[in-house]
Amino acid sequence: MLEFTPDQQMIREEAQRFLREQSSSEAIRRVVDTGTSHDAVLWNSISRELGWCAMAIPEEFGGLGLGATEVAILMELTGARLACVPFWSTVCLAAPLLQSAGSEEAKVRYLGAIAAGEMAVTVAYADLSVADPAATVAVKAIRAGGGYRLAGKVAQVIDFEVADVVLVPAGLEDGTTALFALTRDSGQVVTPLKVLDATRSVAALELTLEVSAESRIDDAGVSAEQFQRALTFANLGLAAEQLGAAQGALDVTLAYIAERVQFGRTIASFQAIKHRCAKLVVDVAETRSLVFGAAQGVGTSGAVESALEIAGARVLASDLQFRAAEEAIQLHGGVGFTWEYDPHLYFKRAQASAALLGAREAQLDRIAASVFADGGLK
Repeated sequence: MLEFTPDQQMIREEAQRFLREQSSSEAIRRVVDTGTSHDAVLWNSISRELGWCAMAIPEEFGGLGLGATEVAILMELTGARLACVPFWSTVCLAAPLLQSAGSEEAKVRYLGAIAAGEMAVTVAYADLSVADPAATVAVKAIRAGGGYRLAGKVAQVIDFEVADVVLVPAGLEDGTTALFALTRDSGQVVTPLKVLDATRSVAALELTLEVSAESRIDDAGVSAEQFQRALTFANLGLAAEQLGAAQGALDVTLAYIAERVQFGRTIASFQAIKHRCAKLVVDVAETRSLVFGAAQGVGTSGAVESALEIAGARVLASDLQFRAAEEAIQLHGGVGFTWEYDPHLYFKRAQASAALLGAREAQLDRIAASVFADGGLK
């Protein structure tokens, strides 16, 4: 039976209480309505005051040295509240790549800053919609003088407008993939994009600039295995966030049906509605077990086995998130489609999240390829 330790339960309860107060519907709508990139006050509290970004970073780099389970707990809860902060991009997308592929000097510099809450970081993968976004590179790097000339375009970078540093995989002339760390003011052309999910900022990035040799932070190139280790953690974080968003949509629905009165009684008392909500409760519990079971397996199971468990968690979480958002709209009745109620926010997040790091079909293909041993995704 999957159970949290007392410390993990304490983290969960305190984070839940904090986010309930600080990432309310009104706070989310302030970000969405004004078109700002994130909730700066909330991010400062999460990163600097509460130390959430330090959870899974090793103690030698200034972190707390905890594990994937603690990060998954926080990702689930930020997803439930649709928190408008660059938590996933910094902690699940960028930090694991730094740990996997960064030089020792880069780890000390950047992981230490992330752990201290001094830096938000993201990654400019060529295509975040595919299961292996590191399989191709959108940026080329040519040696120029004592540094490099970078040139290329990345169509979508999550949370770039918030990030202090962006990690850019770039192809060298010898076929090696290098990793560069660029500050927000390095001279790149940034175009904020208007996207479906306004709770998470996305921008296009165009590079035509020369950078110093110190901007390159890998050791002799980044291997496919190093990228995959980082992406496995990113998928786990995303699955936990999707699980949380499904729970959030269900919570919004339960609150509404408990107040909505028809024929002299609340609609929560209608048997048909009870059955639909009960099905969601069961599905949430099933998905939570898989997500946290996969989280506990990170670092203890083999890399291939862990990646497949997380792929399965992504499939269940993607399906659940969409279904919970869909039910929220339907059970709210006519107002479910209106801007004033929250179901549309959860529905948009479901649509956007499902397209990240490979849709459910790509995850299923990955699992099937392993089962039938045909070499995996191409």
